[in-house]
Amino acid sequence: MKFGPVPVAEATGAILAHSVQVQDAKLRKGLLLTAEHAAHLGAAGYDEVTVAQLEPGDCHEDEAAEMLAAALAPDPDAAGLRVTQPFTGRVNLLADGPGVVELDVAALQKFNCVNPMITVATVPQYQQMGPGGMVATIKVISYAVPKDDVVQAAGLARASIRLVAPVHKTAGLIVTDIPGGPPNEKGIAAIRGRVETLGMDLSDVRIVPHKAEPLSQAISEAAGDIVMILTGSATSDVFDVAPQAVRAAGGQVDRFGMPVDPGNLLFLGSLGPRPVIGLPGCARSPALNGADWVLSRVACGIETTGADIAGMGVGGLLKEIPTRPQPRASRKR
Repeated sequence: MKFGPVPVAEATGAILAHSVQVQDAKLRKGLLLTAEHAAHLGAAGYDEVTVAQLEPGDCHEDEAAEMLAAALAPDPDAAGLRVTQPFTGRVNLLADGPGVVELDVAALQKFNCVNPMITVATVPQYQQMGPGGMVATIKVISYAVPKDDVVQAAGLARASIRLVAPVHKTAGLIVTDIPGGPPNEKGIAAIRGRVETLGMDLSDVRIVPHKAEPLSQAISEAAGDIVMILTGSATSDVFDVAPQAVRAAGGQVDRFGMPVDPGNLLFLGSLGPRPVIGLPGCARSPALNGADWVLSRVACGIETTGADIAGMGVGGLLKEIPTRPQPRASRKR
């Protein structure tokens, strides 16, 4: 692609690089100039204009963006995505429903190394999305790029972006109650909101005393594809009331504690085929916390191991807790 100023008389067929005012009209950048446009420019006193001129082997920005999007999501329906029409070298990939984004990170990094003018930006790996949310944007920065580079980038990252939809439809919640403990209604409402945002139904809510025996029985009887436990007193050990109740019900606890704040006191286990999530106290608030990251992955059937949870620590400082502030450098006296 050639870029630079040319005489107005030679601008026909080129792409206008910068918007210009012509009498009462504005010719916007990206416009494919016609002989009529050139005449208007000359009449307005322009001797030359800055343009982009495609050369053999070049691919227009919109065509390139469309080709790249088709490679990143070759079957949008199967990938849970909607693909927008190209405009100014940009195509967006939108979530077609609730779910979690799954990316081939290595492939996308290679894609972005082919040519600085060929780019894709995405949300983070395993980001929870709602319907219509932007998962990725493909942007061709220049007005044209070599078609060979487009083909190369497309081949490196084929089918590398998708939305994993929830596979579980229902969830049960067990809340333990202690005298003088936090109000249960607020916590239940916050968790119901999380579940419904994922397209699931909170089909069973039970409130029991904060004791191992009634909690164990409630876990055994709870309905729902996923069982969640919200304790009135925070779980502070892997052998505390809630984890022990899961074991007493015939389940297992695979992980207690996560390097995400808020959300440290989460535990994850199972009861037969059903996942069991011990929620941290911060789940009583609708604000983002580590439980959101685990619940969304579990709801979508994405394997979540102890190693996966350990890996959430980088980027896991979601906010500074006022009652537990970060250390500050002491002031000089």
